[in-house]
Amino acid sequence: MAVEAQVYARNMEVTDRIQDYVSKKFSRLDRYMNGIEEVRVDLTYSKAARSAADRHVAQITVRGKGFIMRSEERADDIFAALDTALDKVKSQMERYKGKRQRGRGDGKSAAEVLPLPAEEEVLKEEAQLIARRKHFVLTPMNEAEAIEQMSLLGHESFFVFYNVHTHSVNVLYRRRDGLYGLIETEVG
Repeated sequence: MAVEAQVYARNMEVTDRIQDYVSKKFSRLDRYMNGIEEVRVDLTYSKAARSAADRHVAQITVRGKGFIMRSEERADDIFAALDTALDKVKSQMERYKGKRQRGRGDGKSAAEVLPLPAEEEVLKEEAQLIARRKHFVLTPMNEAEAIEQMSLLGHESFFVFYNVHTHSVNVLYRRRDGLYGLIETEVG
């Protein structure tokens, strides 16, 4: 089954040439990893970039059951940015796949261990104070998997996850000394 990539553009037009290029390159991503549910390609042209080599930005987000991978690259040509970002995603997939094959030992994936928590309603008064809202599904995982996901996403400061061992939402963060800290939550 070929992967269909969704292409979004800002400050530029997605031409047929770009759409065909993305379709051709991204249709083979499922060869690297099974379970890919969504591939999103964000293309941006930044006229105000300091360097001409940083004007075209390609950001690729790959979502699947139990993983999210993201890469962003800048270049003077949109096709060069796409190629470099795609190479990064492929290497992330290979690294992630290698760690998955070593496995957790019981034969179950992190997503199978625990059902996902239910979504809660957001109050209207709070919505007016929040400048940006992101929604994502918490996948049950252990601390080592959370560190891996944090590095795969390129998050330098923190990562929120559902800890399969403590059955609670945890926040993993990087300390100034380069080590990690863990905030374990509890409903009071």
